[in-house]
Amino acid sequence: MKYIFVTGGVVSSLGKGVASASLGALLRARGYRVTAVKIDPYINIDAGTMRPYEHGEVFVTASGAETDLDIGNYERFLDLDIPPGSNITTGQVYQEVIRKERAGDYLSQTVQVIPHVTDEIKRRIRAAGEAAGAEIVLIEVGGTVGDIESLPFLEAIRQFKFDEAERDVLFLHLTLVPYLGTSHEFKTKPTQHSVAALRSYGIAPDIVMVRSKDKLPGEITRKIAQFTSVRENRVFSSYDVSHVYEVPLALEEQGLGKAVEDLLGLERTHPRLGVWTDAVRTIKQPGHEVTIAIAGKYTAMPDAYLSLMESLTHAGIANDARVNIKWVNAEELAEGSAGELEAQLGGVGGILVPGGFGIRGIEGKVRAAEFARTRGVPYLGICLGMQIAVIEYARHVAGLEGANSAEFDEYARHKVVDLMPEQLEVEGMGGTMRLGDWPMELRAGTRIAELYGVPQGGTVKERHRHRYEVNPAYTAPLQAAGLTISGVTPGLEGRGAGLVESIEIADHPFFVALQAHPEFKSRPMRPSPPFAGFVRAALEHQGTGRQAQALAQS
Repeated sequence: MKYIFVTGGVVSSLGKGVASASLGALLRARGYRVTAVKIDPYINIDAGTMRPYEHGEVFVTASGAETDLDIGNYERFLDLDIPPGSNITTGQVYQEVIRKERAGDYLSQTVQVIPHVTDEIKRRIRAAGEAAGAEIVLIEVGGTVGDIESLPFLEAIRQFKFDEAERDVLFLHLTLVPYLGTSHEFKTKPTQHSVAALRSYGIAPDIVMVRSKDKLPGEITRKIAQFTSVRENRVFSSYDVSHVYEVPLALEEQGLGKAVEDLLGLERTHPRLGVWTDAVRTIKQPGHEVTIAIAGKYTAMPDAYLSLMESLTHAGIANDARVNIKWVNAEELAEGSAGELEAQLGGVGGILVPGGFGIRGIEGKVRAAEFARTRGVPYLGICLGMQIAVIEYARHVAGLEGANSAEFDEYARHKVVDLMPEQLEVEGMGGTMRLGDWPMELRAGTRIAELYGVPQGGTVKERHRHRYEVNPAYTAPLQAAGLTISGVTPGLEGRGAGLVESIEIADHPFFVALQAHPEFKSRPMRPSPPFAGFVRAALEHQGTGRQAQALAQS
């Protein structure tokens, strides 16, 4: 097994995840079995309880792990499911070391960072590679060289170089070269200092990748090579591009794939990147364009909805369209007048209400769902977005005055959304929701079944992250009022026909909502079926609206 360690310097948020995922895509395109590991130096066990405003979205894997959003980048770029154990945190490492100490595994030993903590880190990295059956493991070390939290991990990967065969370990260091407009020059000193800091921990990078606004000129590349003791043909420029999916192509053009093969002692192979080239061409030169309104509460931090945005891009590729996102603050929708609601949502091709937690912005999301339902605007509800659609329908169509979710009003007259029975005895927050892949049994003849390619009905799997569900006591009155329950998870105690997984409105152009998070399984070349159908419907709706406007003006 080969190991590629990716570290970062100068500043955080340089894009180590995208760099790692892009390299993984290049290796996958050459036919290698690749997996990825993300190391997060924080003491949390996982990302599940962290603030989206601070940390971005929580990405859920098929196994139910609540992980860093970079795991989502790996799955999208590598087009595979990342196995359990691939997001390693300081909290996990110390928890296991302490457990072993209490169990007597280190009997008579003084438990220390070296070797006990570093050995546990190395064990977890190797285990992740073995679980994936990988030939090459990409390991992104979170944080920046010099951070005190990262020191045990840097020591562990330093040891890796000597634990493994000589050509089985590669170090790639990502740094920043800023451009000073006043003096019209690139500044390499931060990169020089960053590499020097990395070397002070005993790690000599084999490859230096440089983030910059523009592609670096040859003289700057040569200067970096000279002052970092890295060969010039192993200094790569990761410059700004119009879309993240261009990065693998830009790096391949510079020869990154070949350099990695040479350093790892692999035979050079030709990558098959035609699908990437076609996808990027569609993104940059689409035949159509559509605007989707996302009514959420974290709109000031788009990374909180990263997988949603990427899924819309994938759906756009499938429909030869550019998808423009209009961010709508749900709190403002709740307080706005009818005119302000029209200004925010009128004219868009579709409305998407994403997942989330807490009462803030809920009534604004209800108004967005009502607008979509009554105006014939395509609607896609995700997780909480489905519960919102049910609340709105219960209030305004089924006549259930005061309908709400127990999450927002435990004394609601009609709790059409309630806590799952399995959650009643749950103590603690972390890792206790309904997580990961769960089956959805889709009803024959429904739109959702058609979208998934099983018009006669069938079972599919999607990922979940929730504690609340549509209250089974209200499914009958909701269906009597015209709401279609199009998908369920059968066989759960106390659910009758099953836990409600998807709903739709039959006589609406496109009104579909799921309890699941289908965005977590969407890939650039394999878009999520609900998203692909939603964007297609939004294109049709927006086109119809423009035709009507043109006729009115004529």
